[in-house]
Amino acid sequence: METLEGAELCFPQLLNSSCRKNTHPRSRVLLLYILMSSISVLTVTLNLLVIISISHYRQLHTPTNLFLLSLAVSDFLVGLLLMPVQSVFIDNCWILGDLMCAMYCLLGFIVTTASIGNMVLISIDRYVAICDPLCYPTKITLRRVKVGVCLCWICSVLCSSLIQKDSLIQPGRYNSCHGDCALVLNYIAGAVDLVLTFIGPITVIIVLYMRVFVVAVSQARAMRSHIVSVTLQPSGTGTAKKSELKAARTLGIVIVMFVICVCPYYYPTLSGQETSSHLKILLWMFYCNSSLNPLIYAFFYPWFRKSVKLIVTLQILQPGSCGTNIL
Repeated sequence: METLEGAELCFPQLLNSSCRKNTHPRSRVLLLYILMSSISVLTVTLNLLVIISISHYRQLHTPTNLFLLSLAVSDFLVGLLLMPVQSVFIDNCWILGDLMCAMYCLLGFIVTTASIGNMVLISIDRYVAICDPLCYPTKITLRRVKVGVCLCWICSVLCSSLIQKDSLIQPGRYNSCHGDCALVLNYIAGAVDLVLTFIGPITVIIVLYMRVFVVAVSQARAMRSHIVSVTLQPSGTGTAKKSELKAARTLGIVIVMFVICVCPYYYPTLSGQETSSHLKILLWMFYCNSSLNPLIYAFFYPWFRKSVKLIVTLQILQPGSCGTNIL
């Protein structure tokens, strides 16, 4: 009886303080592990292809693509570092210690917060490109984009560190037993996290894209009716290019899928419950968004499909391949 009870514990030698393992059938645990591992490998592979494509080919060094590159980096880190640890944590036993638990939670906050920040930057980029196309080249420059991306990551690190300062100062303070890895945010920290990483960014994204949608629809109708002049209008209003409208549609799909995946994760905070890292299903739904983004690119962006073909066939290794006509 003691042996059976010990087999159900994460640390059998600590009978009075050890956490209990999940009692799911072995076949179900194995199936979940294979599924999570496959999603992790797919996320890493697809986002690595995006990173290589945009970094290598000169034609892809545009402001919009630099935002996509930053987003791909955050998605790549989700697949490389966050998903594998979550898959190992299936049996509800954390074996890496309290300090690693705190660092893992901090890394998760940093990467996901950076993803949200990148989505906001992408929305601003599309807003300027569609609603003020004549000023887009002067307002959205490569230098400003690089500064914006760097600030996004720096702010993510600072905000995440402040929100989790209690866990970093005293790792494991919220663990109920040995083998637990719990992150519980108090009311103030939870409210700050909710405003800075959910309500504020989502509001900005929705407002900007509603404006983009209205302008894009009106311009598309004008194009079909042959009302829009071919020459630039002296009034300075201008009309967005067809490629910009297509990019807005594609990135709009990316943002819609992001909102769908992130909303359930923040439901406990919105409902007044304590935010705990034990909400594995909601957390994995959040993480799976990192796999969807490159799939959307592959479906809507011909340049991504072409670059993947060049990478897979190793043509990217040829001298001067960075200047290949990819568009």
